[in-house]
Amino acid sequence: MSTTGATADPLAALGALPGVAESVESVRKAVDRVYGHRVMRRRSNAITSEAALRGARGSAALSGADWALEEVRRRTDFSGDDEARLMGAALRLTAEAGQLLSIWRQSPLRVLARLHLVAAATNGPEVGRPRQAGEPVDEPLVELPLPGADEVHGRLDGLSELIIAGGSAPALVTAAVVHGELLALRPFTSHNGLVARAAERIVLVGSGLDPKSVCPSEVGHGELGRAAYLAALDGYVSGTPEGVAAWIAHCGKAIELGARESTAVCEALQRGAA
Repeated sequence: MSTTGATADPLAALGALPGVAESVESVRKAVDRVYGHRVMRRRSNAITSEAALRGARGSAALSGADWALEEVRRRTDFSGDDEARLMGAALRLTAEAGQLLSIWRQSPLRVLARLHLVAAATNGPEVGRPRQAGEPVDEPLVELPLPGADEVHGRLDGLSELIIAGGSAPALVTAAVVHGELLALRPFTSHNGLVARAAERIVLVGSGLDPKSVCPSEVGHGELGRAAYLAALDGYVSGTPEGVAAWIAHCGKAIELGARESTAVCEALQRGAA
């Protein structure tokens, strides 16, 4: 996060990057449209549940398990092959994220550790803690250079301090930085993509932008596609103002697409078709 270190509120400073204010406003309008739908007044729990399922499916797709929504809905056993276990991990994270909102602002590193523990679902010594020097990382879809363990620990501490300090940064900016940092660092030995997207969701809900969790950004990230996702991540990792702004805009578009998805669910429920 080399672009964020020069001011007392570095996340808020990112909001001044070219195009970011426009992305923030566009996201707000998209979210407001969902919350203003008449179905949300009567069936918000149903929209939240459906958004969770679709968000988990989208996150798993980006990590290599691109299943049809109805297959995810139908399955009860996710213990089979690697793709099934990956989908199970995404579903568990979606369910767990809502339980961690009260902890996030006080102890984000504790939340990240818990997310990895839930995703990995094993008892190995590497689970639920940042990786140590020499430990391999299983994250084949992200091919960026892997930071060393010392850098990982230092940057995680810095990210934690920013979150605990709070500030005036828009929710989109904070969510995008959390997401981007975790993907860039890959702090755990596995499941970093799933954890990064779950953390983004926690920020969006906890910030009050999407308090009912009905705008699944994971859906949008999946719809935009893996190539665009990784290209935008390259921009973030570059540390240039243009690259960071492009990553924030990409995350904003993903939220808008998630909001559009839930608006479509609202429309279907209103017609009695879902």
